[in-house]
Amino acid sequence: MQVAKNLLGCLYLSGLALAAEKAVYAHFMVGIVENYTVDDWKQDIAQAQEIGIDGFALNCAPPRVDNYTPKQLANAYEAAADLGFHVFVSFDFAYWGDNDAADITSILRNYSSHPGQAYYNGGALASTFVGDYFNWNTVKNNMGGKKLTVIPMIQDPTYLSRQTTGIDGALSWYAWPTDGGNSVNPAPMTTIWDDRYLEHKGNLAYMAPVSPWFFTHFNTKNWAFICEDQPTRRWEQILQMKPELVEILTWNDFGESHYISGHEPHHSDDGSSEWAADFPHDAWRSLMKPYIAAYKSGAVSPTATHDELVYWYRPVPKGIQCTNDKIGRPRGVELFDDVVFASAILTEPAELTVTSGNQPPVTVSVPAGIHTFNFTMGVGEQKFSVTRGGTTILGGSGGKQIQQFCETYNFNAYVGAFAA
Repeated sequence: MQVAKNLLGCLYLSGLALAAEKAVYAHFMVGIVENYTVDDWKQDIAQAQEIGIDGFALNCAPPRVDNYTPKQLANAYEAAADLGFHVFVSFDFAYWGDNDAADITSILRNYSSHPGQAYYNGGALASTFVGDYFNWNTVKNNMGGKKLTVIPMIQDPTYLSRQTTGIDGALSWYAWPTDGGNSVNPAPMTTIWDDRYLEHKGNLAYMAPVSPWFFTHFNTKNWAFICEDQPTRRWEQILQMKPELVEILTWNDFGESHYISGHEPHHSDDGSSEWAADFPHDAWRSLMKPYIAAYKSGAVSPTATHDELVYWYRPVPKGIQCTNDKIGRPRGVELFDDVVFASAILTEPAELTVTSGNQPPVTVSVPAGIHTFNFTMGVGEQKFSVTRGGTTILGGSGGKQIQQFCETYNFNAYVGAFAA
């Protein structure tokens, strides 16, 4: 009997440790990977694991909308299990509805014990995009005794203090400066929305959003949020706030320009290649890596373990008038500043010099750690140099020139890096 008690105690303590563990997930758009193989999934997973991401939130539509959803969920879970990664289903309620409770339950029961399944607080994790008022009690009551931890997207933070739908936490989608919905506010990003969730969540878990950028140029949505120095500003907020969980928005939503994945040759194109093709964001992963490590360790600032410079900038000034754009000027771009950004990751102090096109060179002294600066944008070649003790330790020319002309509007960011 004493042995049994000790075993139960160990299991209980293990459960507490699991519940307290901070995890970082990335939102993955299953709807654009119809042709993915297990190996394709493994390629993305390896990139994510390299910077400390624990798993993907698998945004998916019902099979009646995307008939490949079951196949790609199976592929994702198989790849995750093989690589020690953990995924969970994020039901996209732009397509799922209250009448889909039985199908949602079936999917969650099927994967709740899968070795690739992500868990939180002892339960199989599940989430959503919108679907705020879906009744999760119905699903939980039909899980066959399997525990479910539901942390859906909730748009109204005050709902958390009065909810009766069986949720265990909330994911915020307010990852950009906004008054709510798709309103565009001037930068910088603040924690005003996070504070509201934290005020009303009680004992529920908060999954805080992190996103580096936002630009979209479809007929149905055509705007830019003002992100500017957000790739580091938002992570610094996370380190101070210390939420239970973090979700990066997103891994591969090329349509909204907030992807951090590498090139995905087998994803389908919804038209976003017009502004995402040849605009890599890989270097933002390098920038996020030390912040992810700091978040998991409970540190209030990241530690630089090597010397690197990550830079990003738009391909054109904000006042540009494009000559052949059928959709029109995106909403919000008038609030941009015409600047080039550089984040220095330094083990020791150094000097950073940036020459943006036709602007004169500007040099700033940078302490050790991670520090982000901006420089007045100039048309032409973008040059970066980091020197220490009079010796250049890294630098070069940016991968794309800033131009004074365009045919179609593109306010996506070009992101690159130089490492010592």
